[in-house]
Amino acid sequence: MTISDIPATLTGERMIVERLRRQLELENAYLHEQVKEGLPFGKIVGRSPALQEVLQQVEMVARTDAAVLVSGESGTGKELVARAIHDRSPRRNHALVTVNCASIPRELFESEFFGHVRGAFTGALRDRTGRFQLAHKGTIFLDEVSEIPLELQGKLLRVLQERQVERVGEEQLREVDARVIAATNRDLQDEVEGGRFRRDLYYRLCVFPIELPPLRERREDIALLTAHFLEVAARRLNSPEVRLTDHALELVTAYDWPGNVRELQNVIERAVILSQRGPLRVDLVLRGGPATSRGRRTLHLPNLAETRSGVLSEAEMSRRERDNILAALEWTGWKISGAARMLGVKPTTLASRLKRLGIERPTQDSSLRAPTKVRRTDDASSLACAERTSLGLAPHVGQPGCASRPAGPSLASWPGQYEPTGRRP
Repeated sequence: MTISDIPATLTGERMIVERLRRQLELENAYLHEQVKEGLPFGKIVGRSPALQEVLQQVEMVARTDAAVLVSGESGTGKELVARAIHDRSPRRNHALVTVNCASIPRELFESEFFGHVRGAFTGALRDRTGRFQLAHKGTIFLDEVSEIPLELQGKLLRVLQERQVERVGEEQLREVDARVIAATNRDLQDEVEGGRFRRDLYYRLCVFPIELPPLRERREDIALLTAHFLEVAARRLNSPEVRLTDHALELVTAYDWPGNVRELQNVIERAVILSQRGPLRVDLVLRGGPATSRGRRTLHLPNLAETRSGVLSEAEMSRRERDNILAALEWTGWKISGAARMLGVKPTTLASRLKRLGIERPTQDSSLRAPTKVRRTDDASSLACAERTSLGLAPHVGQPGCASRPAGPSLASWPGQYEPTGRRP
């Protein structure tokens, strides 16, 4: 290299630095936009076997670069799954760019996906970077991919195959390295057979399929989701006095939720507004209250309808009680006092039920350990000091090793109800 070559070299390096700086600015602006808009749901909540199977699939495919096709009914949380895959992948430090394919006008498809240069068409007043370039080194999430017009699917296929984009009005090819996650609420195989979706594009997108179960097929998660959405809505709507009752849990658990998790969140928010300072009035929303005046909804109670007498068997009652207690324990991090407050019972009563139902807290290695042993006695004050402390009770006055102070008021001031506090009990 001669001295005369140094200015040219510096100019080339400056161009590279400027291009990288511009890319970082675009990613930063997009991420700020995503934070302001927020996600439909705060996080993935649930403990059902169906959901755990999905999360296992997420863990397996996240560390690869394979294309993923997430399918499921509307409102099941497909975008949350896409974000979970991205957050666990080697690309997590780069942008996750979301594109709602159904919202893009046909004539702006190429501009939105691949970008355009100034003057490329009427209204193109400045250069625009396409979504694929924004997702360079990161992940692009194509939501409702089945809505892409058939005549435009070939252009998307070419980009996926060649990993190059060409801006509208420009002849220069630009390299893009973006992982693709697609989502749809339709059966793409049926769309292919019907001639509405390209077969080669389907195989390009469906390297690793993940199917999300509807909420009605994972009823074990409804109680946890209800408590989570109530906490979020009460905090956002400034209604901390709204309480979750056993009756409300029975209603939301029995309902079929055709709109899945999104509908549940919507119902809980409306119920919080209608309830004001009292118990959560889910019945006003589901049974056709002021918020559903256009049509009266009916609840489907499969367990009651399956019995001739219309009552629950002892086994069914025991199963429901067990599921309800487990939901409260998991929501409160297996804290007896917090779960007892949520269930509206005394900690000693909850401890007795845990022993009767054989419920034991799982350890980190998934093995079970015995719950805290409580001596059977009619006088709760005769419990050992350590046992009373673990149950959230005040120390017994005069008992050796305990502070001498009178017992406080009972935790169960609202039987069967839970008062959100903006944090877990």
